[in-house]
Amino acid sequence: MIDLFESKITGTQVAYYIVCKRKLWLFSHHIEMESFSDSVLIGKLISEESFKREKFKEISIGDTLKIDFLKVDNEIIVHEVKKSKKLEESHIWQVKYYIYRLKNLGLNCFRGVIHYPKIFKKLNVEYEETDTIKIEQALLKIKEIINQEKPPEVINKPYCRKCAYFELCYI
Repeated sequence: MIDLFESKITGTQVAYYIVCKRKLWLFSHHIEMESFSDSVLIGKLISEESFKREKFKEISIGDTLKIDFLKVDNEIIVHEVKKSKKLEESHIWQVKYYIYRLKNLGLNCFRGVIHYPKIFKKLNVEYEETDTIKIEQALLKIKEIINQEKPPEVINKPYCRKCAYFELCYI
């Protein structure tokens, strides 16, 4: 098991690992371009304006995790709000990482839900035991990327054009 208190890896870093290793490296070296992105701002507004009645909203765990909201019944269910389904795989692994962290704290958590309010859709996420191995392997690779002297190469994907880091890669 990875020492979670030593790792300091955020859910955002896990999502960036799935989307773009270069973005992960830049973000992890405190080059944070999100505050200049209209797309990121819209996503934050959607998250803030959705589910206002939820009791456990914007839950922080330590200084590395910030979960949009939790539902607590017989178990804890992680809920994340996203603007678009375009990077859905990264959303799934971000939620699974939150579940992984909560489970490692001894909490009863095996499920999550990703909400896409703009299109009135949601995706249920089930945590499977094999996810633990995948997450721990990803955490080791994330640490390797962060510790590189220089950022990884540009990936040239269609979604790069809307990325907050676009100028740092293409100009």
